[in-house]
Amino acid sequence: MGDSLRSFIDKIGDLQSDGDKYFPEGIFPAYRDNSMIGYNRPDTTIFFSAIIAFTLQTIREKCDLETQDKIDLIISKVVQNYPDFQNKDGLKTYNFWKTKPSKHFPNGNLFRHFEHFRIPDDVDDTAFIYLTSNPEKEEVLWLKEKLKSHANGSKQWIQNTYPEYQRLKAYSTWFGKNMYIEFDVCVLSNLLYFVFKNDLLLNEHDEASLEYIRSVIETDRYLNVPFRCAHQYPRTPLIIYHVSRLITAFYPAHLKSIKEKLINDTIQLLKETENPMDRVILSTSLLRFGIKTERIAVENYTIKDFGNFYFFIAGLMTAYENKLLYRISSSKLFHMHWLCEAHNWTLLAEYETLWNK
Repeated sequence: MGDSLRSFIDKIGDLQSDGDKYFPEGIFPAYRDNSMIGYNRPDTTIFFSAIIAFTLQTIREKCDLETQDKIDLIISKVVQNYPDFQNKDGLKTYNFWKTKPSKHFPNGNLFRHFEHFRIPDDVDDTAFIYLTSNPEKEEVLWLKEKLKSHANGSKQWIQNTYPEYQRLKAYSTWFGKNMYIEFDVCVLSNLLYFVFKNDLLLNEHDEASLEYIRSVIETDRYLNVPFRCAHQYPRTPLIIYHVSRLITAFYPAHLKSIKEKLINDTIQLLKETENPMDRVILSTSLLRFGIKTERIAVENYTIKDFGNFYFFIAGLMTAYENKLLYRISSSKLFHMHWLCEAHNWTLLAEYETLWNK
């Protein structure tokens, strides 16, 4: 088991860029892809590098000293890239892509030429960067205050959600003065991980965000209409992975009522799921809850097992509040899938660590 974990960490380290045309030193290669239209481009994003750093950080203490040193080196190489993705005006929020100048849809032929596709900073990347870069307390408090001004109802009300959530003062995925409001249960789980990790006092927006998470689980919406609950992570296994991580790390009182349901739903879904990587993240979720399932032989996984698995998407139509356009936004024709081999190995390393524990 220990040899498998060390092998995964070595694979991850080997995939980290030494610096080339597409990927600066320390960035993990990622690709945006839509096989339905034959589209695939190298993508210079900080997202996968930051979540790899975060995940490795969470398993570090369970590794031997040599592996810890390798993880520390990997994370340090990631962190050195953070300034390139910082807010274009110098604020301590962060973007999916480089900001000075904007490098939205990098290495492409079309979208990069249009300001319409230039995205504002987002709370997902910002939360992971704060979680992996040891910010000053003043910076943490500044971000917490900044989040208020971009929560639902602060400047405008969310349109693309169910009526009962339209006055819920939860956080939006996006910063940006004129950006529409969007709820994503996985993004909210990541942001609340940052809130709890820093022992920050809960305000009405934190509580509303927890209520949104609780409700989409309790109502089965995360099972039946995952895209409506998580535009960036629009699949039930991904929602389970993120929510279970938040619950088992901090056991928020607001989410106690859904714990057993989430466990039972995960057990049932694991019985039905054939995708090798979905089985890994579902099993990881159960392991977090202290429930051991039949062991997956992840040491035998190859790149072929990563096929048909994606962890993150962009829905090109989700920005539109027109009801007809939003209705077709769930079609995969309008989705960009982001793929990252190194992150898949990281998920296997996480599973192996939790299984050994």
